[in-house]
Amino acid sequence: MKTVLTGLGALAAACLAVAPADADTLKAIRDRGKIICGTSTGVAGFSTQDANGRWQGFDIDICRALAVAIFNDTEKAAFVPLTSKDRLIALQAGEVDVLPRTTTWTLARNTGQGVTFTGVNYYDGQGFMVPKKLGVTSASKLDGASICVAQGTTSELNLADYFRRTKMKYEVAAFGTAEDALKAYESGRCDAYTTDVSALSANLLKFRDPSEHLVLPEVISKEPLGPWVRSGDDTWFNLVRWTLYVLINAEELGVTKANVKELAETATNPEIRRFLGKDGKYGEGLGVSNDWAVRIVAAIGNYGESFERNLGMSSPMKLQRGPNALWTEGGLQYSPPFR
Repeated sequence: MKTVLTGLGALAAACLAVAPADADTLKAIRDRGKIICGTSTGVAGFSTQDANGRWQGFDIDICRALAVAIFNDTEKAAFVPLTSKDRLIALQAGEVDVLPRTTTWTLARNTGQGVTFTGVNYYDGQGFMVPKKLGVTSASKLDGASICVAQGTTSELNLADYFRRTKMKYEVAAFGTAEDALKAYESGRCDAYTTDVSALSANLLKFRDPSEHLVLPEVISKEPLGPWVRSGDDTWFNLVRWTLYVLINAEELGVTKANVKELAETATNPEIRRFLGKDGKYGEGLGVSNDWAVRIVAAIGNYGESFERNLGMSSPMKLQRGPNALWTEGGLQYSPPFR
């Protein structure tokens, strides 16, 4: 596992590793022979290692899709586990090429920090988890509670906003990592634990007895999550953004892992033909081959397939699509047109 540099080490690395604003990240990745992706230290459904040490998950699929777009090989991807505190620093310093790691899109992060958000792959919101024995069934009953939270996250800020807004008192117990905050909660040091609802669902799977805990119904924030890149390289930004849209648009068009190669040969629908590189040269405009969407979907599947495999009812997470359903199904997921 690669260690993330901090303090003076990070500053020194930044001087050596940060690409200039007009850098060609895509060329650097090709020269290196792999893409380096920042990931979490382990969030079920989003980014975990299997028994063989291979990374898998909903966020991992974004990185592997990029590896397919560039190298036509899902394994030409390396992963650097990053804590919430270090994730943006590592991206800024050139430790990683892209950060597809449960990181919320906010105004402050998107301005003045040298990083840019590319697109939403998961619409989330913050919630609370409590032990059932506490007898609390609503966040409105947390007046005077102690709350475990990870430092350096939007969760910490949202927590303060929520209690200020509701005029309730609380005691914050902030920890350096989400893992430490969760362990403190499980050991009984706090009355409640707060983070994104998807992460709460993932954390339930880690407990000895998940039935002893309750995720409260209130969602107290908007948490649009998705991949980040360093600012100043439009070519790389566009490739990351449109790789995400490949997955979403494929689901919109009914293009799946099973039928994509057949459709690439037989489709007459002009929208599908453009998407699969049979008409136009849209891939070349992004620095990859025109069949990039075919290759990505053949290797990863579409957005819905990735969701179902990693987060949906076919996975241990058992999450509903909710706002992450396609816009045609009442959700928020929507791809700009490929034309």
